[in-house]
Amino acid sequence: MRPTPFDLVFRRSAQEVFPRIRQSLAEAEYDPRNRDEFLMLCEVVTLVRELRPEEGLGEGIDQLAALLHHSYLFWDAEEPVMAISAATLAGLLKSAPKEIRAPASAYFAAMPEHRIWAQVIPEHPPEPLDGCFVHSAPSGSALRVLAVFGIHHEREGFSVVEAVGTRPPLLMRADGSELFAPTLTGGKAAGLFSLVGEEELLELAWRTAALRAGSEHKDAGSELALHSSKLQSPSS
Repeated sequence: MRPTPFDLVFRRSAQEVFPRIRQSLAEAEYDPRNRDEFLMLCEVVTLVRELRPEEGLGEGIDQLAALLHHSYLFWDAEEPVMAISAATLAGLLKSAPKEIRAPASAYFAAMPEHRIWAQVIPEHPPEPLDGCFVHSAPSGSALRVLAVFGIHHEREGFSVVEAVGTRPPLLMRADGSELFAPTLTGGKAAGLFSLVGEEELLELAWRTAALRAGSEHKDAGSELALHSSKLQSPSS
């Protein structure tokens, strides 16, 4: 199993810090999914400061806070990883489920390598989507998704994009192309897909929620692999 962003950033510190965050949330009677309340905790503020580089992050501090919050909820849910195969992904992106409920708990949807691409940073090369952290917002009717792009052993760090909201109604691309259709040259022949805009990312998250809900009613021989990252040692 590939390491998750949680493994790469928080595996070593989570054992000591995350239980204290859980205790503080309980004592304050905060909803762990409430980002504003989560960021008020002393333990969270301290951890953000420790993770922030000396030169600062500027606007990137919001991305770090989002990564920490998603990672904590993932840890609190026992680190469920949903590994999506290339065949499952193709079906998921081709056919849209009609009705989807927000997931009961957080999870990480691991995408097949180098299959979904997006222009994360303007005027920079497209990056591959490694996976998404997904959890329901406090309202219960909206999702928060944090997409993680460009994990590579020769690269320090990775890119993240967050989207929040209910499922986008009647979503269409401005150019009339199909949702998730590749924008890379030769992408269709190579069996690739692309994400265009935050709403398309949000739609992807809602579809993974439907896939996860359906998998709970299938047997262990299902093509969709569900496991906890706690069962694996990080490979890096």
